[in-house]
Amino acid sequence: MNLTQITLKPAVYIIGAGPGDPELLTIKAYKILIQADVILYADSLVPKQILEDVRSDAELVATGSKTLEQIIPLAIERVRQGKSVVRLHSGDLTLYSAIAEQMQAFTEADIPFELIPGISAFQAAAAKLSTELTIPELVQTIILTRVSGEASAVPETEELASLAAHKASLCLYLAARHIEKAQAQLLEHYPADTPVAVCYRVGWQDEQIWVVPLSKMAEVTRENNLIRTTLYLISPALQQAVTTRSRLYHPEHNHLFRPGKKSELIINGQN
Repeated sequence: MNLTQITLKPAVYIIGAGPGDPELLTIKAYKILIQADVILYADSLVPKQILEDVRSDAELVATGSKTLEQIIPLAIERVRQGKSVVRLHSGDLTLYSAIAEQMQAFTEADIPFELIPGISAFQAAAAKLSTELTIPELVQTIILTRVSGEASAVPETEELASLAAHKASLCLYLAARHIEKAQAQLLEHYPADTPVAVCYRVGWQDEQIWVVPLSKMAEVTRENNLIRTTLYLISPALQQAVTTRSRLYHPEHNHLFRPGKKSELIINGQN
């Protein structure tokens, strides 16, 4: 692995900063971040600790109070001045990051850009809980979703109640302000005692996680005045006792890299 500095070209580097813990930044994200000329960061979602090692002369622009019509022209102007620009988002770029319209704007302006993925809150939360979200014979599907809000609506075909019917490991984002409705929809399909991890500001210094029955999800949210930066993990995988195991490492399970006698003959060209 090459841990030396890299040469940044004039471009926009759209980086997923992860859930908040600076140590969860990818190596590539960190290397770009500490060398960039300009950093446009979502200050309402990215903790200041993420920026501790940036250049002392880097231009830092907080974007929490800005609109896209203010952010995009600034990024374009700096790139055209020959500067490297970081657009720093929280979590991973593939989830609720609103980067599609940003990429479209950069493409139309003929501004080069690169995406650097990050760790999502659901991954960090599962790690904090020492939990695998896909337990053999119990649950093998992970659903990442949200509820409809003022910023954007969820398509009718993706309503929470219909997704809950799968009884999968469900990671619910952006739902704290609508938690009573969300809980009612989930209870249409999940048992009331299904474990739920209520995860507040995962990876931040004031992180808090509660594991409660689904029937208590809304109550815990209200009692702790959680209105934003909260993730809900609803999953039977959060049960304390796991009685099944994957066959991946089972001595009776053979595959290409651990063949049994029949597989060995095929690999050696015999049949």
